[in-house]
Amino acid sequence: MERPKVIFLDAVGTIFGVKGSVGEVYSQIAREFGVATSAETLNEMFLQSFKAAPPPVFPDVQERDIPQYEFEWWFQIASNTFKQAGVFEQFYDFSAFFSEVYIHFGTAEPWFVYDDVIPALTKWQKMGIELGIVSNFDSRLYSVLQALELRDFFSSITISTQAGAAKPDPQIFAIALEKHNCEPAAAWHIGDSIAEDYQAAKAAGLRGIWINRGSE
Repeated sequence: MERPKVIFLDAVGTIFGVKGSVGEVYSQIAREFGVATSAETLNEMFLQSFKAAPPPVFPDVQERDIPQYEFEWWFQIASNTFKQAGVFEQFYDFSAFFSEVYIHFGTAEPWFVYDDVIPALTKWQKMGIELGIVSNFDSRLYSVLQALELRDFFSSITISTQAGAAKPDPQIFAIALEKHNCEPAAAWHIGDSIAEDYQAAKAAGLRGIWINRGSE
């Protein structure tokens, strides 16, 4: 197998994952606001709301306004999660709750790094392979990577909200490749989603590699 010039990786579910589940985090912080509900129910409703949401892409939005659009995109998912769980009306101030949740997911606290990640990144870096991230996450990714001590491994980070395209759209891969002056055939993309990572990368001309984290 020919060595790639660049290896791109997905972020959430590939490099790092949520401790427990999103539902557990939501449930824990909701209790601080006097709202008690099952973590399992919240996680199920979150996954439904997340899958039903439009892609996190904001065309024709000025760069300085993107963080606000990201916040509002996630606000809709979170509010739909609690509405479907039947407890939204129990919040005295849902906006205050969500602001705390949003800040929390921008820190290291709710995340863990998969055991195989740092050895792999270190090996590839020593081999002289350029490393990048292609993710449908938002701009909190920069602070999360910094907090998890992963930022220095990557010479490029391409996220959908800034690129104006979200996986599986081939355009996000084209934007990432351009940052490395790399042809698609000379790059790999590794991720945990068969559709958004493996199949999407192949469709864009890269070598797609699916990593099974048990999420599909």
